[in-house]
Parts: sequence; C-alpha cells; structure tokens
Amino acid sequence: MSRGLAETLAGTGVTVNAVLPGPTRSEGVGDFFGQMAKDQGVSTAELEASFIAEHRPSSIIQRLATVEEVANLVVYLASKQASATTGAAMRVDGGVVRSIA
Repeated sequence: MSRGLAETLAGTGVTVNAVLPGPTRSEGVGDFFGQMAKDQGVSTAELEASFIAEHRPSSIIQRLATVEEVANLVVYLASKQASATTGAAMRVDGGVVRSIA
C-alpha cells in the first residue's frame, strides 16, 4: 500500500511510508503485563522476559521496544533527512521478523 500511494504522489514532494512496530511496551501492554505478573506472583520484568523467550524468540533485542523507540522512527520518516525514503514498510520490531524483504 505504501508503494502504491508513493507512486501516486510521485513528484509532489510527499513521501509515504508504513511503520510496522513489533512488541512494544505501550501503556496498555504495561498495564496488562503488570496485572498478569501480579496474578502469577512474578515481577513485570520476569513476565516480559518470559513472553519474549516463549512468544518472540527471534527477537534480536530480546525485550519489548519502547514507545519512544517507535516514535523515533516516525520522527525520522517525517523529517527532511528521510526525503529519499518513500514507498517503504519500515519495521521497528527489535528484529522479530526474519526476512530480507
């Protein structure tokens, strides 16, 4: 979709990109993990580590991303420094997805 919209807007100076976040410690996720940790009698850090190990073992960073890390990619893509980046799907997933494309 990003590529198609970028092609439609070619020559206008408008860039189009998609941001694909992976597991992110948002407020809602933090609350959810906090309650689960409390129910299981473990720390939130232990629960997060267990979640990554069991459900996202391909994660290279071996932790949840922060909302600030996702936002940093958005800020870059909205900046003049990213003027040649268009039609892209940009992952900010900590390396969870194993692919070249």
